[in-house]
Amino acid sequence: MKKLCFIFLLVISVRSYSQNAAGYWYGVANTGSGAANNYLVELILKQSGANVQGVINYYFKNTFRSFKTTGYYNTTSRQLQLLNIPVTFFGSTSSMEVDCPMDLIAQLRAARAGSNLLGSFVSKDAYKNTCPEILFDFKLNKDAGNQDSILKALREFKETYQVWTPSATDTAITATIIQRPIVNYVVINQYKEREKDIAKEITVDSDSLVVDFYDNGEIDGDSISIFFNDRLLASSQKLSTRSVHLKIGLDTTKEINELTMFADNLGSIPPNTALMLVGDGKKRYEVRMSSTLNKNATLRIRRKK
Repeated sequence: MKKLCFIFLLVISVRSYSQNAAGYWYGVANTGSGAANNYLVELILKQSGANVQGVINYYFKNTFRSFKTTGYYNTTSRQLQLLNIPVTFFGSTSSMEVDCPMDLIAQLRAARAGSNLLGSFVSKDAYKNTCPEILFDFKLNKDAGNQDSILKALREFKETYQVWTPSATDTAITATIIQRPIVNYVVINQYKEREKDIAKEITVDSDSLVVDFYDNGEIDGDSISIFFNDRLLASSQKLSTRSVHLKIGLDTTKEINELTMFADNLGSIPPNTALMLVGDGKKRYEVRMSSTLNKNATLRIRRKK
């Protein structure tokens, strides 16, 4: 009788565990075209009933990509579906210019010794002849899969290393800023109270620069103010895929000029991040900026002698 009770409890335990896809999953996805084209993938999933949401990160060649994802988990069949994931085409060049719109379809195999998601990335019908199926076997990391870490990852998600960047010929501008000091005592006082975080230092060939700010990830309502050498040039500028554009003349009496991004808010997905493009007529610099309500992100600019 005790033995039967133990077996019954074990079955119930495994069955209960198998009905949950939440957790931290990791592994390799492969097109079958060689190890050089492997995708190193990690999934951070949260489940509420049949609905699943989370973050999918993957490394491919020299590129890291990160996206929010949603889908469904069938507790009866133990099948997981995550929808509309942009997967870099395995034949892309180093610029990763081609995406395959794909769904993740996986079967959950749960056991006390360890759980796996076994399945594949499957192309949408319009792309099946171009984008091959990508097979994977992901393992559950029990140490990283606690609910607190999952919720924290979802809450703090930001696409810091996105692949897309505006081209050199991109002229879509949402606002043009003229280089002249403006007065906003609230922003200026808050700016002085925040710590200055040096994001990068560059050396340029010209005294005149062209600068564009874009949202660095999901468009989530980020708004910034811009300071140059501690003087406010613009306030309450919303970031999007269209640039906040300005031309800056360097102060040649200074060894180092500073361009600073002040976070007016954190958007719906903290922190406040931006992609800043800086051109000096010969070279274009890409700078990832990240500001909080305690820190300002600053670019330091030196002029070549």
